[in-house]
Amino acid sequence: MTHEQYMKNLNVPEGVVDCVLDTDTYNEIDDQFALSLMVKSPKCSVKALLAAPFFNSNSTSPEDGMVRSYNEILNLLDLMGEKGLKKAVFEGSRTYLKDEQTPVESPAADELIRLANEHSPEKPLYVVAIGAITNVASALIKSPGIKENIVVVWLGGHSEQWFDTNEFNMMQDIAAARVVMGCGCPFVQLPCMGVVSSFYTSGPELRYWLEGKNPLCDYLVKHTCEAADEYAKGLVWSRIIWDVTAVAWLLNDNDRFMFSEIIPSPIPQYDSHYSFDVRRHPIRRVTYIHRDSLMRELFRVLAS
Repeated sequence: MTHEQYMKNLNVPEGVVDCVLDTDTYNEIDDQFALSLMVKSPKCSVKALLAAPFFNSNSTSPEDGMVRSYNEILNLLDLMGEKGLKKAVFEGSRTYLKDEQTPVESPAADELIRLANEHSPEKPLYVVAIGAITNVASALIKSPGIKENIVVVWLGGHSEQWFDTNEFNMMQDIAAARVVMGCGCPFVQLPCMGVVSSFYTSGPELRYWLEGKNPLCDYLVKHTCEAADEYAKGLVWSRIIWDVTAVAWLLNDNDRFMFSEIIPSPIPQYDSHYSFDVRRHPIRRVTYIHRDSLMRELFRVLAS
């Protein structure tokens, strides 16, 4: 890939784009919002939905988290009336990377390689990742040449102004983050705390704009409010749904949803901080979210 083409692929794509979503869908409600936005957006030609591993109170292991996420993807497609997309849903990694040289075998990694090989630097596959980036790293380790044909958009890590990088997606599989951010593929990072943490919603807002619109909207409202009630019942609350912003990068014509900048690729370290080398390849980092503009678009698309 030429330098000019590489830099072009760091820009917001024009027209309809071929894309993949890599998601730990059962982890938090924001994945469901993000997946729904991608599937329902006319600009997104969805080629695959890949289930990512996760491990927290919503799962018993990374493998269990991946399987639960796989099933939740299928559930969301039913709610949207998109049963035809079920054939494009793939189970992902059952563990995290044990090192930076050994991939985790999975149908998701193999499908990502297959799809990437059908694309080119001039017509890349956009890989939007909103969980631990194990599947993507495994595909790149197995087939390094696909870096020429993909653009990775990852919601992971915090802003460099934050006091650490101990963010859920990054901390689960730092080896995978190092592989993807160091491989030289066009890469767009959406940092969590300090940037996309401004993208949040509330119960009254959800009920006003989405409740009663369709089965998908009712599901999203119900489960978002139920999750908030677990820690803030009877209190004022807001709920971060920041995974949406990664999908919204593909829709960010004329910077209408976010601002960004070009920087040398940071190096995630195993002790929860970044190091920096100005000689590293450039990536794009999102720096600001236009919260109201993006929320309007999200509610419009989901309610349609």
